[in-house]
Amino acid sequence: MIKVIITGGSGLLGQYLNLAASGKYDILTNYNSNPGNCLRFNSAKTDLRDEDRFNKLFADYKPNIVIHSAAITNPIPKPDQNPKLYYDVNVKAAKNLAELCEKYNSKLFYISTDLVYAGYRGSMLKEDAKLIPTSLYAETKLMGEVKIQETAENYIILRTSLLYGFGLNHSRCHFHNMFEDLKNNKPVKLFIDQFRTPISLKEAARIIIELLQTEIKTEIINLGGMERVSRYELGEKLCDAAGFDKSLLRKIKMSDIPELPKVEDVSLNTDKLRSLGINQRSIGESIKERLKQ
Repeated sequence: MIKVIITGGSGLLGQYLNLAASGKYDILTNYNSNPGNCLRFNSAKTDLRDEDRFNKLFADYKPNIVIHSAAITNPIPKPDQNPKLYYDVNVKAAKNLAELCEKYNSKLFYISTDLVYAGYRGSMLKEDAKLIPTSLYAETKLMGEVKIQETAENYIILRTSLLYGFGLNHSRCHFHNMFEDLKNNKPVKLFIDQFRTPISLKEAARIIIELLQTEIKTEIINLGGMERVSRYELGEKLCDAAGFDKSLLRKIKMSDIPELPKVEDVSLNTDKLRSLGINQRSIGESIKERLKQ
């Protein structure tokens, strides 16, 4: 079987990737602290900053494909986080992976973010749109993209939109927390002035695994949903699907949280993705499917 290394296997998206890939590929999923569902599969506890250890693991396994989803993802450092951690994980580790992929002839799928785009240039942005990241997270993810393009010849960069759904095990996302608050009749504050093209965690994992089967390379591809919505509108769609009280939704603006980097509109044009024969489900369909499960 084709061998696939997944980094960040215990993360929000990583655990879904484990589930989606395990039935089709021989996977080695990596985690650093909390294992999530990794222990259900062939797995390794590896800190990507420990290059000697990870390089040996890579050399022993010799993957055909690497899905690099590990990252420090919070927009700004937490009080106990050293900003250098962003560079070490999001940039330096990406460069090391690209070098390993070149050495062992592995194809690299790099999970980037829609937040690398300029958030004030209009909506439904194509892959060649202007890039102006406004957070340390987005800036270092873009730096990681550059390192990969400079180092590897067989790669796909996936600029992923806002991921929503239910985190597995220890992992959580804003949507999951919103669901629990609304279920318990607690009010939820949601932006009305930030627009994205959200895609569910399960859909994103499915699409990534479908892309593994293609022959394309050296491409940047937007990975998002079909619908441009605000956080508030996403909350409305959840209420519609789950029967929650919409009066619990509270409208706020990005200016109400001064310390948060402002991103007005990074909704994605996904024509390139669909040109590969890959289609996305609507937000309503995805939410209803997850609620049934």
